Amino acid sequence: MMERLVLSRKEFTLFQAYIYQHIGISLGDHKIYLVQARLAKRVKHLGLASYRAYYDYLVADKKGAELEYLSSLISTNVTSFFREQKQWEFLKAHLPAILKSAGGRLRIWSAACSSGEEPYSIAMFLAEHLPKDREYDVKILATDVSSKVLKIAMNGLYSQKAGESLGEEYLRKYFKPEMIGDEVHYRISDVLKKQIVFREFNLVTGDFSLFEKKTFNIIFCRNVMIYFDKPTQSALVDRFYTILPKEGYLFIGSSEALTDMKRDFRSQSASIYQKG
Repeated sequence: MMERLVLSRKEFTLFQAYIYQHIGISLGDHKIYLVQARLAKRVKHLGLASYRAYYDYLVADKKGAELEYLSSLISTNVTSFFREQKQWEFLKAHLPAILKSAGGRLRIWSAACSSGEEPYSIAMFLAEHLPKDREYDVKILATDVSSKVLKIAMNGLYSQKAGESLGEEYLRKYFKPEMIGDEVHYRISDVLKKQIVFREFNLVTGDFSLFEKKTFNIIFCRNVMIYFDKPTQSALVDRFYTILPKEGYLFIGSSEALTDMKRDFRSQSASIYQKG
């Protein structure tokens, strides 16, 4: 039986620097026990004798597969359908103006989509509220740093508990029930799934030049920047600014704010900003 592994302060400092550099998450010194707990099973699974051995294994992996795995362990993927209800009410009220400005071509980025509830909520919202008297060219990009949660998102299958926030009407219109064991699950409709492109993307180290010829009318980046320090937040906001058109919207988490940011974003409501 293996002894319980303990993450030393020196080892934690190595992971702090590595995680900040490659994932962008700034871990305070008090997070040492969280990191120890989240990495313990992986270290044992690989048959390594210490956290330092795992760090060396991580650095030696030039293909990035282990970094990807680390990202899924460190990131907190808590989400739900139609999270932050007031933002959806704002979007409903301003949708006609957004569509007019977009000229019928609507591009939305769910920049930290986790297991898919956010982009599917966007797709359901548009299905409910887009005017029916004309067709719109709609595409939703959904990205996340973790391939693990992206696989869940692309599969589009959710537990009964995950579906509780939707209500019977939405479940009936946009999902198909499936029995898995003795529990009902819900699978998103193919019509909605086809509107969404899922991609792995790191908001800190990712190549934003991929978006040079693209503009998004709306970017959702909610409950992500709380894990970043101020310089990383500022750099990310700058990148979002360049790929939003004038009057484009940035939706962030309710516990986040664009204070001290130099870019010309106007606060329109709590955690909703519009490019000037």
